[in-house]
Amino acid sequence: MNTGLVSYRYASALMKFVSETGNGGKVYDQILLLSGSLAAVPELRALIDNPMSVSDSRKLSLLESALGQEKMADELRRFISLVMKNHRTKLLRFIFYSFIFQYREAHHIKVSRLITAVPAPELEDTLASEIERRYGETVIFEHRIDPDIIGGFIFEIDGYRLDASTASQLRSVRRQFKEKNRRIC
Repeated sequence: MNTGLVSYRYASALMKFVSETGNGGKVYDQILLLSGSLAAVPELRALIDNPMSVSDSRKLSLLESALGQEKMADELRRFISLVMKNHRTKLLRFIFYSFIFQYREAHHIKVSRLITAVPAPELEDTLASEIERRYGETVIFEHRIDPDIIGGFIFEIDGYRLDASTASQLRSVRRQFKEKNRRIC
């Protein structure tokens, strides 16, 4: 069985279904929560993946409880029930990842990584508005704080990396200093 192809087809069907109902944003947010829960809690993932662990209705209620206080969208509930009925529950995580990818592609959403030495929400806003102005893309930031970069920031998007950190600049100065000193000796 080709896991990628099956997951892609199920995710495409869900994309089409939510575009018809107009509830894509809510389903996308809930799938993000569910995929995060499945990735973070190995016990939940094991229960969902194992066909003999618990009944499908119990699996569905476990997934609903993973959303917390939020009520699962009807489209998502019906879709998960269909996946379970077709004995594809083990592929649910892959279907979720494929749906997230397809949704982001369809809605021009880019995921980027921003590393700073201290929290910098104004930098996020500036970068997001500049990318949206230039390319018409919405940006979601995975922001990480790393005091080792001393200052500045490192920004990654679509395979491109902009390293404007103080630590990187110091390494560059050190390398240039060593090269010049080798020539003198």
